[in-house]
Amino acid sequence: MKIGAELTDLAVLQALGERLAARRIAMGMTQAEAAEQAGVSKRTLERLEAGDAVQSPNLVRVLRVLQLLDGLEALLPSAGPGPMDVLRREGKTRQRAPRAGVGEPAGQPWRWGDES
Repeated sequence: MKIGAELTDLAVLQALGERLAARRIAMGMTQAEAAEQAGVSKRTLERLEAGDAVQSPNLVRVLRVLQLLDGLEALLPSAGPGPMDVLRREGKTRQRAPRAGVGEPAGQPWRWGDES
């Protein structure tokens, strides 16, 4: 099942749980082994794989054990520098656009195009 905006929150959690269970099984781990390595209870892992809500730290621990933690970087990448930061680094100063529109004399009030 593809996870997308059309799914309910419950359906997203269930799909996530199914994927985590499939990854664990592909790695040849039992729920007990994965839970022990993650430092969570087996019941917590069962709830996670069933699509029930769990605490964020427990999800992170399980993702780490299943070697999926790097996927969070792709999910939520760093914002990076903003346009003003880039200008400051290049030593340039910000320039404002003129207040009057193109072809309009400065100092006249702005009007809609259909006004006479």
